[in-house]
Amino acid sequence: MKRPETRFARTDGIAIAYQVVGDGPVDLIYATGWLGNIDMMWESPRYRTFLERLASFSRLIVFDKRGTGLSDREVGSPT
Repeated sequence: MKRPETRFARTDGIAIAYQVVGDGPVDLIYATGWLGNIDMMWESPRYRTFLERLASFSRLIVFDKRGTGLSDREVGSPT
């Protein structure tokens, strides 16, 4: 399986990076850690195997949280 296309959802002027892989009957959302990067996850053989297993039975949606990875870093002041 090749690395999926990275897309961006926009909300309140902030872009959130996400990828969708698989087409199973269940939607499964996986958020990376604060040092995550959804593009780089696919470079690690162990991580790739983990993600491919999840995508084998679901529609896997992975994303970088606001301010991390490929998502916008300028997130403003906390409220």
